[in-house]
Amino acid sequence: MTTRVSIDSDKCIGSGMCALTAPAVFTQDDDGYGVVLAGREGGDGDSLLKEAARSCPVQAVTVSG
Repeated sequence: MTTRVSIDSDKCIGSGMCALTAPAVFTQDDDGYGVVLAGREGGDGDSLLKEAARSCPVQAVTVSG
């Protein structure tokens, strides 16, 4: 089963918690907003993904699957 990972850019405030929690999956763009790294949209079931979603103060990170 493939894990789907996304960031709602309309909600993201650029706290950076996702990138700090799971740096292999998330980074921040030039403006400081969260971005899923290329090729990681499908995720790999990394246990840190759900922690990254929980750590987002505005719940912009979604992990499903």
